Amino acid sequence: MNMSIDPLSYMQIDWDIPIEMEDGVVLRADVFRPKAAGKYPVLLSYGPYAKGLAFQEGYPSAWQKMITDHPDVPYGSTNLYQNWEVVDPEKWVPDGYICIRVDSRGCGRSEGFIDHFSPRETKDFYECIEWAGVQTWSNGRVGLSGVSYFGINQWQVAGLNPPHLSAMCIWEGAADWYRDMTHHGGILSTFWANWYDMQVKTVQYGLGERGPRSRATGELVCGDETLDDKTLIANRCSFGDEILAQPLDNDYHKARSANWDKITVPFLSAGNWGGQGLHLRGNSESFMRAASKKKWLEMHGLEHWTHFYTDYGVAIQKRFFAHFLKGEDNGWDKEPPVQLQVRHIDHFQSRYEQDWPLPQTQWTRLYLDPLYQTLGDSATQAEQTLDFAATSDGLSFVSAPLTEQTELTGPLAAKLWLSSSTSDADVFLVVRVFTPDMREITFAGAIDPHTPVAQGWLRASHRALDPTLSRPYRPYHTHTFPQPLKPNEPVELDIEIWPTSIVIPKGYRIGLSVRGKDYTYAKKTGLKLSNFKNELLGCGPFLHDDPRDRPAGVFLGQSSLHFSKQMQNFLLIPVIPNNK
Repeated sequence: MNMSIDPLSYMQIDWDIPIEMEDGVVLRADVFRPKAAGKYPVLLSYGPYAKGLAFQEGYPSAWQKMITDHPDVPYGSTNLYQNWEVVDPEKWVPDGYICIRVDSRGCGRSEGFIDHFSPRETKDFYECIEWAGVQTWSNGRVGLSGVSYFGINQWQVAGLNPPHLSAMCIWEGAADWYRDMTHHGGILSTFWANWYDMQVKTVQYGLGERGPRSRATGELVCGDETLDDKTLIANRCSFGDEILAQPLDNDYHKARSANWDKITVPFLSAGNWGGQGLHLRGNSESFMRAASKKKWLEMHGLEHWTHFYTDYGVAIQKRFFAHFLKGEDNGWDKEPPVQLQVRHIDHFQSRYEQDWPLPQTQWTRLYLDPLYQTLGDSATQAEQTLDFAATSDGLSFVSAPLTEQTELTGPLAAKLWLSSSTSDADVFLVVRVFTPDMREITFAGAIDPHTPVAQGWLRASHRALDPTLSRPYRPYHTHTFPQPLKPNEPVELDIEIWPTSIVIPKGYRIGLSVRGKDYTYAKKTGLKLSNFKNELLGCGPFLHDDPRDRPAGVFLGQSSLHFSKQMQNFLLIPVIPNNK
C-alpha cells in the first residue's frame, strides 16, 4: 500500500461502540471496516491493554526494537492505529476484513470488575463474537486473532463453541492456566502479579484524567470517569494473591484453561521456541490434543510480538483467514500441518512437517555421569551421590564435542533420582549449548535476549504422573496432591522440558544444568523493557522467587542426585536425522 493514501479514504472507523453483556455491563469496541458497502468477515480481539493506547506509547522499547530490526512492520501503514499485540487495521481492512478491538471488562473504556481469564470474561468474549456475527456489515464469519493474552483467551472461548466463530489464529497463546502460566512444574511464577501492576492497573477503567489520551482520537484511554484509588481497588481482583492461594491444579485453574475435547473450530497455532515460561507450551499442546480436525502448527523464534507483524507472519495469517473466513480456494487446506522455522546458531530455516512431535524423531538418552559430570551414551553402574545447595546454581553435565551437526527439534524430558534434606525441593533444568571453547550459546527469546535452548521445572512433591496423558517425551503431572519427601530418601522424578529447535554444529557440546533456582545468563545485563519490572537476566519476567511459595524451612536445605545401576539419570532429546 502507498503510505501517501489516507487510510480514512477506504476505512470507516466506529469508535467506542457499546456492546451490552447479559448482566448489563457495557463493553466498548472500536470497529475498523471497509467504506465500500458489503458484508465482510470479522477479525476480533478482546483484552485488557486498552484499545486507545498506541503501541508506540504503551510499549515504546518493544516498538522501537521491532521497527528497527524489521522495517517491513511499519512500512505501508501510517501506524496511527497500531495497538499492542493486535492486527494493524491498515494492513487488513484493504483486503476486505473488519477489525474489531474490544476492551475487556474493567479495562480501557469498558466498565466492570477486572477478573482475568475468569468464566465471566470468557462469556463476555462469547457474547462479543455473537454480536459481531450478526451486524449488518458482517458476513457471519468471525475469526479471532492476537498475541499472548489475545491468544490465551481464544482457547477458552473456543470451548464454548460460539455459533459464529469460524477460525482462530492463536499467536503464542498459553492454554493451561496451571502448567503453562502460573505454576511451572508446581512452582509459582511471579510473572502475573508483576504484569498486573505494570500492564493492567495502568489502564484500568476509571483512571480517566489520570490516564493517557488516544493519539488517534484525543479521547481518554481509560474512560471518561476519574475514580479514586479506593474505588479502583474495589473494581479489580487481587490477582497475584489469588494465584498464590491456589497452589494445586483445582477448579480455579481448570475454569481458566483450555478444554481440548470441546475445541472443534479450525485453528492456526503459532508458537515461539524462545517462549519459555509462557509463549510456547500451549501452542504445541493444542496441536497434539485439541479435537479440531483442521489445525495447523507454526513455530518460530525472536521476540514474541515480532512475527505477528512482519510480512512473514502476516502472509501466513492472511492465507489462513482467507480460506476459512472468505471461503477462498487458496490451497490452505492442502498446507502441511506443521511449519517450522528451524533454529540454527545464527539463522532460521523454513521446513514443513506432517505431525508433532516429528514422526522421524530419534528419541535419544544422554546419561548423566556422576564421576566426570558429563552427558553420554552409557549409563553408570557405580553407586554415587552428588550434593548441591537446594537454592544454588546446582550441577552441570556437558557432552563430548559432537562428531557431526545435530538437530534437536521437539519436546524434551529428564529422569532424575533426587533426595532432599527437607520435605521438598524445587528442580530447575536448563538445556544448554556450548561452543568448542565452552562459551554458552543463547538466543533472542520471546522476552529475554539471552534465552537458553530449553527449560523445565518440577517441585519434587508434585512428582505424581497422570498415566493417561504422560508420554516418555512429555511427562504430565497431576499437581493435585503433594507427596512430601522423606529427608535424604531418593525419589524418581520425571521432568517435562518445554520444546525446542536447534541445529548444533559439529564440535559444539550439549549441556544440562540441574539447578535449585532460575537460570541466570549473567548477574547483570542492564537490559530492561518498559513494561516489565525486572532486569532481563536470562528468564525474562518468568521468575520463581516468591518466598511465600518457597519458605526457607523447606527449600533452603541440601539436594542430592543419586546414581546406581537401578537409579539412572538421563536427559531425553529429540534428535532429527539428517536426510540430506
